[in-house]
Amino acid sequence: MVNGEKSGVLEAIRRSGLQKLLALGALLIMCTFFSIFGQNFFSHSAFMNILDASYYIGFMAIGQTFVIITGGIDLSVGTVMMSGALIGGVAYNVWHWPIAFCLVVIVIVATIFGLINGLLIAKLHLPPFIVTLGTQFISLGFGSIVAEVQTQQYPTVNQADGWFKTAFYRTQGGFPMGAVFLLLFFIAAYILLTRTKLGRYTYAIGSNEEAARISGINIDKWKVIVYVLSGFSAGLAGILYAATYTTIVPQTGNGLELYAIAAVVIGGTSLAGGVGSLVGSLIGVFIMTVLKDGLMSMNMQSQWQIFFTGVVVILAVLLDIYRSKKAAQVKN
Repeated sequence: MVNGEKSGVLEAIRRSGLQKLLALGALLIMCTFFSIFGQNFFSHSAFMNILDASYYIGFMAIGQTFVIITGGIDLSVGTVMMSGALIGGVAYNVWHWPIAFCLVVIVIVATIFGLINGLLIAKLHLPPFIVTLGTQFISLGFGSIVAEVQTQQYPTVNQADGWFKTAFYRTQGGFPMGAVFLLLFFIAAYILLTRTKLGRYTYAIGSNEEAARISGINIDKWKVIVYVLSGFSAGLAGILYAATYTTIVPQTGNGLELYAIAAVVIGGTSLAGGVGSLVGSLIGVFIMTVLKDGLMSMNMQSQWQIFFTGVVVILAVLLDIYRSKKAAQVKN
């Protein structure tokens, strides 16, 4: 059974390989296009802007990859991220807790929302779309209630506790620490997905949940773990978001999950489940951030940026549907 599980993982990774190459090719084409038609696209500031946007999207996308491979979806990660950051901000500004404890609060709040999602989906067998849509609204309201609809500020470099900014965003010399944390988390998640029982069972559940159940896999347990991981990832995203942008505004975050979902699908993870890779998801993250910054370099207004982002998402989904049909034809 173990050999069968490992071969299933390898097959899933192989099937997503073509999509990763296509995504990488698309990223290179986009960079070339914006370097020709955009203004200062290859400047240092433009590169740093791309990195800044990639941090929180990247963390959310890593957790979302596990969820989507199981055949689920998590629509709550954007608001959960902001809810955790808001409550952490309240702990710092209102309750006057040490900043280190406040960062732990961010992760705990987000992880609890992930646990709630997992229990409702696994134990009550509710549809992931409905459950996570519900927790999206709950987390959106909960953070604002705790913050009393007040914007929360995190310390900047020149303030007390300014180490938070330099530790999680950029050093005073300008080194992007956020990229280091994203890379470390990516490596840890990659090992989990490709070298552990969690990864094997994640693919198995997404490929054929009933077959996985018959083979003795505790489906409920592993689904809960996957959604907890998604919530934990959103919590880490909240820390990086707070470090990068400092200001956390109540009743925001809805819509940010779509960037993570789009990045995962663009990178080759199938919405049907059973297929996907973290490498592809990371490429997808940079496609989304390069698209946003590239359109800005062409002086396009925000509505056009949103429009073209939507076009990219639809194309990615169509490609996913096409790939799934081809895979089904091969099986038949």
